[in-house]
Amino acid sequence: MTTTRLAPSTAATAPARRKRPNRAVSARHATRWWVPWAFAAPGMILFIVVVGYPLLRSLQISFYQWAVLPTDASTFVGFDNYTRALGDAEFWTSMANAGIYLILTVPLTLILGLFFAVLLNAKMPARTVFRVLFYIPVVTSWVVVSLLFKFLFVTDGGAVNWAITDLLPLTSEPVPWLEQRGTGLVAVAALGIWKSLGWCLVVFLAALGGVGEEQYEAASLDGANAWQQFLNVTLPGIRGTFLFVLVLQVIGAFNVFASVLLMTNGGPAGSTEVPLTYMYKQAFSFLDFGYASAMSFILAIIIVVISILQFKFFREKN
Repeated sequence: MTTTRLAPSTAATAPARRKRPNRAVSARHATRWWVPWAFAAPGMILFIVVVGYPLLRSLQISFYQWAVLPTDASTFVGFDNYTRALGDAEFWTSMANAGIYLILTVPLTLILGLFFAVLLNAKMPARTVFRVLFYIPVVTSWVVVSLLFKFLFVTDGGAVNWAITDLLPLTSEPVPWLEQRGTGLVAVAALGIWKSLGWCLVVFLAALGGVGEEQYEAASLDGANAWQQFLNVTLPGIRGTFLFVLVLQVIGAFNVFASVLLMTNGGPAGSTEVPLTYMYKQAFSFLDFGYASAMSFILAIIIVVISILQFKFFREKN
């Protein structure tokens, strides 16, 4: 019996050919590396001109007894401005005032913002109108509303004193709101809460929209009431947004400026100064730009440390 041998398949025996790279395609891709940089360049240039250069320049100024006139020579003093700030009681009083302002504004703003966000997230008539009304203070001018609140809290003839002495007789004598440290900071904090509440509300509303309805339905089937759903579904669902809002509100509390300057001007006797008003007066009233720059970098370091601690605390909670 004759057997026929089949010739091995050419495709099976022939060595696989290596696909040569298309040099034209490779060259075209190699020449496109600059495309992302071209799109980013305008923003980077703008950042360097508007933020980067002034920041480095102010860092340089902080090491000098800076001369305002270009004809005068600036004196290099090293870290003297920084050590002076660390031993300046008025600077630390301003930092303490910023801390009091933070305690008065940030918790209330977060709580009220989240409370109203949960209410407006539910289906209700005129929901959009209420959202707009809450957000109007955010877009109003700090100068305008600061002067408005100054007239509201003025001792003689102010609307607040009229309300607590005549309308609601809580006291027989008008309160000198803007003439004392404690009441002055309370008045400024009231403006801060009113101004920031709408922004927090809008951010929380956006976060609540990302919490799925199925999670609430599952919690409801498990017998969870509204408060339990809020604690176990809503808060975990917006934890990242809550941290974001908290960090920005803390930074904003240390950067309060226009309201204090226009409502109390840091008085009486500097008792309501905050870091930015104190730096502003050192720079533009006493022309001590080197000292003001040094304080600004100390404040920046403090804010960075506090922000890192907030991130670390919330990350550990997760």
